[in-house]
Amino acid sequence: MDQQLPSAEITALLGRGTEFDGKLVFEGRVRIDGKFRGEIRSEDTLVVGDGAEVTAEIEVSTVIVKGGVVHGNIRARTSIELYAPGKVIGNLQSPSLFIERGVEFQGNCRMDSGEPSSGAGIPVIAAPSKPIAKV
Repeated sequence: MDQQLPSAEITALLGRGTEFDGKLVFEGRVRIDGKFRGEIRSEDTLVVGDGAEVTAEIEVSTVIVKGGVVHGNIRARTSIELYAPGKVIGNLQSPSLFIERGVEFQGNCRMDSGEPSSGAGIPVIAAPSKPIAKV
């Protein structure tokens, strides 16, 4: 029988002090607090914990960086959330993006689903919802 897991339950953990090189494909919610190098693919959620060192090309539904360092491009079909004291060096692509004050981000951001469109190749720039100054 296929049981539904609570949405916040961690189904796998790469804990502190562990290292893994390779390709990670998973279902559910996976948290990395150790060192990971390689490729990560899933239709579900990846959580990068405080102290993690991830060097990977990431393509998942949702990425939550709660700390640690991520080197590599992140493509999320649903959302990307970056929380301090996290650090991301790489390009981000997702229809929804949250970056908390204090996060270090170096790279480019594209806020779309990644699906081809008639304006392909034109970068999407997120603008503030309120004008900064009135002229």
